Amino acid sequence: MSTKSTILQILTSSKKGALLSGEELASRCGVSRAAIWKAVKALREEGFEITGTTNGGYLLESGDVLTTEAVASAFNAAFPRFAGARIEVFKEIDSTNIQAKRWLSECGSLRTADGQLTEAGKIYNNAVIVAEKQTAGRGRSGRTFVSPARTGIYLTVIYAPQGGITNPAKITAFSAVAVCRAIKKLYGIQPSIKWINDIFYKGKKICGILTEGTTNFETGVIEAAVIGIGLNIEENAEAFGGELSKVAGGLFARDEKLQPEGGSITKEGEPSRPKGSPARSVTRAQLAAQIAGETLQVLSQPAESVIQEYKTLSFIIGRQVEVHTLIDSSQGIYKATAVDIDQNAALIVQLPDGRKKTLISGEVSLKSESFV
Repeated sequence: MSTKSTILQILTSSKKGALLSGEELASRCGVSRAAIWKAVKALREEGFEITGTTNGGYLLESGDVLTTEAVASAFNAAFPRFAGARIEVFKEIDSTNIQAKRWLSECGSLRTADGQLTEAGKIYNNAVIVAEKQTAGRGRSGRTFVSPARTGIYLTVIYAPQGGITNPAKITAFSAVAVCRAIKKLYGIQPSIKWINDIFYKGKKICGILTEGTTNFETGVIEAAVIGIGLNIEENAEAFGGELSKVAGGLFARDEKLQPEGGSITKEGEPSRPKGSPARSVTRAQLAAQIAGETLQVLSQPAESVIQEYKTLSFIIGRQVEVHTLIDSSQGIYKATAVDIDQNAALIVQLPDGRKKTLISGEVSLKSESFV
């Protein structure tokens, strides 16, 4: 870990209002005080509000700056099991998924003949790419995912498990659970899931997940999953525009602040806001790190319990839906009732005549606007 990253992690985790001297930081980082001054200067230039001097001590006043150091610091502190994973943050990029596939195409073979990760495979497995803005963000079936700067988090996690990828739908479902966990942990609110990859809050979609893969053509094995996650922090009607603004929302409206951790939650899943209660400050770096870490963590947990959590978070079971067997097409549409989600994250629907179908692909929609 670089000196900048170590200093940022120390300042972030230190007691609020406590000054840390340059001497103490130098001792904890194992470098000279001159190196501490240089690293602090670099952090300030990146936008971190660090007050103090070498002799008077340092204090991190504000850190809502999306940088590699900020995300890595928060990630390593919250998820030591994955500490050291490759993390890179871009101010602007075409797509974090596209960048992940660039990395994977450049690294050569991910695995040796006996199935073990190569040195390159070890570098890219669990890697995280985060962007401040995407110019070519994509959703399912080539749809555009609007990705304006400073109002959302756009990230990709590379996952290359032993044996490769056997069920991409399950990875998407597990990642949706991870996003819900991260939001609840940091903000104290409970979003819900629309099968299979959409996260909803206050009746609007706030997050989409696109899982893609890289295949070894010699073996036919999907060696790695590229899990793209786009989350709207602020509702941005101007950026969304037109019909999209009616269905796309955010964790909160502009200038709205969420209740701090520990605040009470109403039965509708909304944070209570007692008069005079302080707003919790969650940086975008913390949010990106939490989502990435929760995603890697959930993928190694027992499938049965995660699927049960997914079903609990789903708001379409028991509701009438329109099934679109061909996405963005008027063909192959029929009405049904969503009745269950199986252990492979497939949606089970019941037709009007009582027959049941298991959907492993396609899309469902609800005509009612009153989403949970």
